Amino acid sequence: MALFDSAPGSFSDSTPMLDLVRQHREEIASHMVARLAESDEFAQMMERNFGPYQRLMTYYECAMMEVETKFRVLDAEYGLQHDRNPIESIKTRLKSTDSLAKKLVRKGLPVSVESVERNIYDVAGVRVVCTFPEDMFSLAEALLAQDDVKLIERRDYVANPKPSGYRSLHLIVEIPIFLQKEKRLVKVEVQLRTISMNFWASLEHQLRYKKGLDEKTAAAVAAELADLAEVSANMDARMQALRNYLDGMEEE
Repeated sequence: MALFDSAPGSFSDSTPMLDLVRQHREEIASHMVARLAESDEFAQMMERNFGPYQRLMTYYECAMMEVETKFRVLDAEYGLQHDRNPIESIKTRLKSTDSLAKKLVRKGLPVSVESVERNIYDVAGVRVVCTFPEDMFSLAEALLAQDDVKLIERRDYVANPKPSGYRSLHLIVEIPIFLQKEKRLVKVEVQLRTISMNFWASLEHQLRYKKGLDEKTAAAVAAELADLAEVSANMDARMQALRNYLDGMEEE
């Protein structure tokens, strides 16, 4: 299955430098993972852990299916009650082996199956794209109200967008999956976005990381993207207000 800090505004001059730091950190992690991959010890470790790793990834796939099903049930119920569906699309993704190894190396953690399960909370991801901002929070509340869902972490990048302008509601939840002879608790990252938030995030990823941009151009691109995020958020707010107005008329 595949996918997938402060107030908003224009980027400061330091933002491109932060991007360079992140890029440098990623290059170091890639280099270290490549060196590990060339070693006999790493090859032997992968051979020993291939079965357990595949089994763990299957657990995460099952957990993603559980979460996706929960959202589809909520969407269907909402459609019956309100004659419209709050979910535009649902996508799932598992982090690749390479991404997991890099993340463990960056964190200074052992590169092992046990380390992945214990330390990485976003191995499995479910992205829910909603029609209106209020739908995101209603769906999140309904999910967390279920007695088999435990909230581990919540990050509201709608109320507190990232400096880039990125907006989304992130939840780390833990849910049970029921196997033939056991029950396991598995963590899943849930991202809830509106259509416009998802549109901005998808294109921002393409535009921000164009190679070969000098620092001045990169700063200008970052500032324009942050401004477009504000435009997108304003459109969401206006669409929500229009939706509420029409709903109010129907109730009269």
